[in-house]
Parts: sequence; structure tokens; C-alpha cells
Amino acid sequence: IHDKSPRANRPFVAINCAAIPENMLEAMLFGYERGAFTGATSAHAGKFEQAQGGTLLLDEITEMPLSLQAKLLRVLQEREVERLGARTMFSLDVRVIATTNRDLRAEVKAGNFREDLFYRLNVIPITLPPLRDRREDIPLLVEHFVERLAIEMKRPVEGVSREAMATLMSWEFRGNVRELRNIVERAMVCASGAVLQLDDFKLGDNP
Repeated sequence: IHDKSPRANRPFVAINCAAIPENMLEAMLFGYERGAFTGATSAHAGKFEQAQGGTLLLDEITEMPLSLQAKLLRVLQEREVERLGARTMFSLDVRVIATTNRDLRAEVKAGNFREDLFYRLNVIPITLPPLRDRREDIPLLVEHFVERLAIEMKRPVEGVSREAMATLMSWEFRGNVRELRNIVERAMVCASGAVLQLDDFKLGDNP
């Protein structure tokens, strides 16, 4: 979405809301001034400021605490952000993409997600089917992972055999793309040649 948009030459910034402790997430998102809290020895621009003119990805948005959801809503509505410990507002021009693996409407009903924030974010909803329902993507993803991991792992692997690919195409992939990447990475470690064979994947029983 970012690369095909007019914002492609501007920053793309991502933050995983589930990977950052609650007491740090606000500072990471909105930034802070020197002395705003213990340990803030210098000013720091938050993710919103870093993404100015570009795109900010809020991954696993449902993991954000309710208290911070209210502050996020205000930032999205007013299109301006205030660093922790600051007295001035910073005007924003940022496109926000939020992702979750949960049913947001169900989270709203359960009281885990603010309804007003849900409607503010739900401008253009995109539902991504599980990998087992879009098997035509598997060869493309495998090719991408092999190419990328070959560089990262410094392994001379160039592709996957037809037999191995046929088996991957029939796999359930309950873990979706993450599971596929892990399977390819494991095969890269076990590979003895330039083409990944079925035995390299060590798939075992299909769950």
C-alpha cells in the first residue's frame, strides 16, 4: 500500500503494539522531551513524527491498552501530537494502517477496544484470508523467502524442487505466512544443495 501510493518516497514506520511494554508504548508513539520521565535524558521523536508525510503501521492494535486508545483517538481526530513533557503540538500528515488477527467488532462488544476508535480506524477495511485459502500466493512467498534468506544466511540456495513445492501447496499453514517463513528457514539450514528438496523441509505430518 505504501510503495504504490504518492507517499512512497516518504517514511514507512512500523510499531508492534504487542511487543512494547504498556508504560513505554505511549512514549514510543508520541515521543517525549528531555526530563519528561526518569531516564529521559534527551528529546525523542515518536513514531508519529518519524512517519511524517508517510505511513505509520500500528501492528496488533488490539493489544493497545484502553487508556492509550483514548489518546490515540485524539491524535487521529485532531491530526496533531504532543510529546510527553512538551507544551506545543506537532501537526501531522500521516496515513495510519492498523492490523490485528482478532475480530475487532467482537473486541468492541467485549469491552476490550473502544468503539469510537474502531469507527475512526475502520475507513477502508481489508480482510486478508488465511494462507490456506489463497494457496496461489505460496510459490511467490517461497521465492521471496528463499531469495531473502539466502542473503541473510549466506547460503547458496536458489529455489525449491517441484515435489517440495507441491507439498507446500497442500499444507494447512495454521500459522499462516509466519509458519511458511519458518519452514523455509529451517529447510535453508538443512539444505545440502542449491535447490531445496522435500527432505530438507522435514514437514512430518500435516496438522
